[in-house]
Amino acid sequence: MAPARPLPDPETGAGALVLLPTYDEVENLPVVVPAILERLPAARVLVIDDQSPDGTGVLADRLAAADPRVSVLHRAGPRGLGPAYLDGFAWALEHTDAVAIFEMDADLSHPPRYLPDFLAALADWDLVLGCRYMPGGGVEGWGLHRRLLSRGGSLYASAVLGLPFRDLTGGFKCFHRSVLQRLADSGDLAAVRARGYGFQVELTWRVWRQGLRIGELPIVFPDRVRGESKMSAAILHEAAIAVWRLRWSARGRP
Repeated sequence: MAPARPLPDPETGAGALVLLPTYDEVENLPVVVPAILERLPAARVLVIDDQSPDGTGVLADRLAAADPRVSVLHRAGPRGLGPAYLDGFAWALEHTDAVAIFEMDADLSHPPRYLPDFLAALADWDLVLGCRYMPGGGVEGWGLHRRLLSRGGSLYASAVLGLPFRDLTGGFKCFHRSVLQRLADSGDLAAVRARGYGFQVELTWRVWRQGLRIGELPIVFPDRVRGESKMSAAILHEAAIAVWRLRWSARGRP
């Protein structure tokens, strides 16, 4: 029998690393980092800053100087959510022995209260997705247009790629370390091309193609109350194109 893989402690967060990409989140960072560490006092946090002009990177350095559980990765570019996470994954695999690695927004739209639930779910799954569109999940503070855009985008990606998940565009995720190591060793991480929110779809697709176990947990997603959203028409367009590129690549087309 193969030895049991290592698992994080859902109560303390020992063995967990939370990746927080930031760009102009100076108002949210001093709120979200303590909230994470309150829920998971033995976890680590990596702030991945994209040269924020509002001083987010400077503030992150101060938080790291005051708490050894916090580290900062200052990126020189290219900017974008996807490249930031890819650099964060590489840092996690090279510099830590974390067995649970989170993707999480810094604007508090991903409530830290769910973190222990994700860690507990890694006992059964390799990748845990936070899901807004299942019983117990939902969104708060969104207008009808944004609700339709988000839900429609997830359904669109699922239909094009044949994925059986209800929330493909969400960014609250928890990976077992072995998943990211496998993607890195196979070249799948290096092959990721999406830079914006299409990155979330592409990464889940690549994990699914590896035959790994993916599960969903219900989360309620409140709209941010500080700072500005990074969503744009260009990001939506990239995501729409990215799912067809993935489908074509799966069929062996150029």
